[in-house]
Amino acid sequence: MNNSIIENYGYTDFYEKQILEQDNLDNELIPGRIVEVHKEKYKIITEYGEVPGKLKGSIFYSDKVENIYPTVGDFALLKYNPYGESTIYKVLERKTKFSRLDSWNRIEQVVAVNFDYVFIMVSLNQDFNIKRIERYLSTAWQSGGIPVIILTKADLYDDYYSQKNEIENIAVGVDIIPVSSYTGQGIDLLGKYIKPKKTIVFLGSSGVGKSSLVNRVSGKEVMKVNSIREDDSKGRHTTTHRQLIMLDNGTMIIDTPGMRELEMWNVTDGLDIAFSEIEELAVKCKFRDCNHQSEPGCAVKAALDNGELSKDRWNNYLKLKKEAEFAKRKEEANIRQQQKKLKKI
Repeated sequence: MNNSIIENYGYTDFYEKQILEQDNLDNELIPGRIVEVHKEKYKIITEYGEVPGKLKGSIFYSDKVENIYPTVGDFALLKYNPYGESTIYKVLERKTKFSRLDSWNRIEQVVAVNFDYVFIMVSLNQDFNIKRIERYLSTAWQSGGIPVIILTKADLYDDYYSQKNEIENIAVGVDIIPVSSYTGQGIDLLGKYIKPKKTIVFLGSSGVGKSSLVNRVSGKEVMKVNSIREDDSKGRHTTTHRQLIMLDNGTMIIDTPGMRELEMWNVTDGLDIAFSEIEELAVKCKFRDCNHQSEPGCAVKAALDNGELSKDRWNNYLKLKKEAEFAKRKEEANIRQQQKKLKKI
């Protein structure tokens, strides 16, 4: 089997090992990477190049089998059809995963998978919002990818150091890179992440400059750019669906439709990292089950009183924690429901 094409798309031993360990595997199945999803139609990179794909109905539409539906970035096993749509049989285990809460159905919506870095795109215009950045950071840490904060449109502002310092206070150890897609400022600093066979997922609001940055990095227009309303800094959705784009230098970009508000799925672990100083304070409380309200010896309350911990950050932490706990309950309920279905078979 010639896997050189999909190896360029990030296929590694992590995925190859999964295939080798499977018993009774159909010899006709080959690996491929999902690069585009339109409802139940897929575009997949395989050893034969890009092919159209569809799901194996008896597997994905059956209550008898518990299966993961493919999304952009997934590596899957499929049966190649040179005359039409190839058939997807199985999604391989994911290395990283970014999910959000589907606000309509109140279930997990997987947005992107198998990426190395999470570029959190933050515009220095009126859209700048530190609480939204905390939300994105929690999700990024939970995903398993490495977060990088990109401050866009740096050429429009002479003094953005106050915003940068504000982010540094809540994102310890995270690279914060001001860039300008117009002048090229800061683009060279992205070189440590823009590398062959690496995958980057872009997160941010509409109009934040994702498309402009991709075009600047690639040296040509690979994504359509829309303008924003300068009076309120709000943009229109340039990306209408999720897709994986291969740049000429071998870097892969997973672009996502702009999200003004990110409703979080289960980010319990991500919160612990994004708000690590609060977790460290909680350990110092006199009582292990401290609610950080009126209990004596509460280290969190003391930090709030002396200004070590800002009330805004604490309140946002509580808000995000409440969302995370709700999502975790939903996830556990979904797992129990699925297990009940399987037991009835």
